[in-house]
Amino acid sequence: MPTASTTATATAVIDLDIEGPTISRHIYGHFAEHLGRCIYGGFWVGEDSPIPHEGGIRLDVVRALRALEIPNLRWPGGCFADEYHWKDGIGPRDQRPRMVNTHWGNVEENNHFGTHEFMALCELLGAEPYISGNVGSGTVQEMSEWVEYLTRDGDSPMVRLRKANGREEPWRVKFWGIGNETWGCGGNMRAEYSADLARQYATYCRDHGDNKLYRIASGANGDDYKWTETLMQQISCFGCEATPRTFFQGITVHHYTLSGPWEAKGSATVFDTDDYYRTMLSARKIDRILTGHSTVMDMYDPRRTVGLVLDEWGTWWDVEPGTNPGFLFQQNTLRDALVASTHFDIFHRHASRLYMANIAQTVNVLQAMLLTDGDALVLTPTYHVFEMNKGHQDATSLDVHLRTDDTRRLVGDAELVTLSASASVKDGTVLVSLTNLDAEKPVEVTLDLRGGSIGEPTARLLTADRLQAHNTPEASAAVAPLSFDGLKVTDPGLVLTLPPHSFLTVQAPLSV
Repeated sequence: MPTASTTATATAVIDLDIEGPTISRHIYGHFAEHLGRCIYGGFWVGEDSPIPHEGGIRLDVVRALRALEIPNLRWPGGCFADEYHWKDGIGPRDQRPRMVNTHWGNVEENNHFGTHEFMALCELLGAEPYISGNVGSGTVQEMSEWVEYLTRDGDSPMVRLRKANGREEPWRVKFWGIGNETWGCGGNMRAEYSADLARQYATYCRDHGDNKLYRIASGANGDDYKWTETLMQQISCFGCEATPRTFFQGITVHHYTLSGPWEAKGSATVFDTDDYYRTMLSARKIDRILTGHSTVMDMYDPRRTVGLVLDEWGTWWDVEPGTNPGFLFQQNTLRDALVASTHFDIFHRHASRLYMANIAQTVNVLQAMLLTDGDALVLTPTYHVFEMNKGHQDATSLDVHLRTDDTRRLVGDAELVTLSASASVKDGTVLVSLTNLDAEKPVEVTLDLRGGSIGEPTARLLTADRLQAHNTPEASAAVAPLSFDGLKVTDPGLVLTLPPHSFLTVQAPLSV
């Protein structure tokens, strides 16, 4: 056991009777792009595969994601979205035209996984579809017709085309992306031009029947707050109708976590403690970025009716040796899991503005939930963070006030706070999430629970003996949650000791 001199101490004050904003379940969203083995070999194995499937959709992947209560899935990209023409992905598969995926590996795309397959996948997952439309190389008519094809009932050219392809009833599609990274791979546009296109495309992305679109405009890269301001200046259409109408209901921002420069991202599994701390400092930047964009949005939308959508986030490392550099396949260690747990604490604090977030990506790409190898399926350490935290979805946030003097360390010239926490309540159950980012030192945390009391608590712990630990088909539980029995009930609440580099959740019924 660690001695008192080697153990940090902290107090987390949680007011159980002061409720904050609701934590949107959609911040636990996911992202599936036609990139590497995310779609083909990940979600889609085809109808002739010996791997158990339903209509070509891999069932072990579906089961694993359903266990996360996955709220939404973004598709078909990413950069791929702005070279994807949806009509190439409908109709008989053997008659669909092929294309070259110029962004990711320069490989041929056979379009066997298209609109109907994606909607079938969402139905199997119980997830809401989030479709990214093509602004970069597409047309207003093309996007408008895709919305009509998916969501219109009755009779129209696109309705007749959908019915001819075997789907009588329209689907419900709420989330609609108007382009992707228009500042980069989605067109290399200026903010002003992109904002004009967002207004134009949003005008023709129509609500059909009772399907109401949540239109999401392509927003900023990282801390480009000027881009957000340019979009926010265009949010409403005054004078175009009897009642002013908001063109789009959400705007995006993208931010990836690195340990160094873009040109030398480093290995996913071979890194030292200095690399680890630089990664955690990079992960913490998302708090400042979300604060900055929220501040700009508040000037134009003080009631916070327009949502901030972080629809690409996560770690980005060099690809695994021997793999296609355009497929972005990387392993996933305990370090990645702690990046995720820290992000979620920050997301919960921004619940009043942050409406959706989508980790990049779900299967076999970047910071994936799942890795597939033939018929083997691996749950990554990041997957377990999502599973342990799923009780926060649509819960009421609770403020957590941390009091500590010795959970900080210098990383270069910057200070890293090594203890992270958040809390919520839903259906009479309190969920507290705690992360100790210190690589060597445990921390004793007192949960000072005020304004109420709790019943019998339970806890689960995610850690490993090494920061570099990861799961493989041969060692699938090297990093997996375990029951934690180190809770001590005290007068103010609970006391526990978090091991170094660990993530822990505490759950308890709220007593009335």
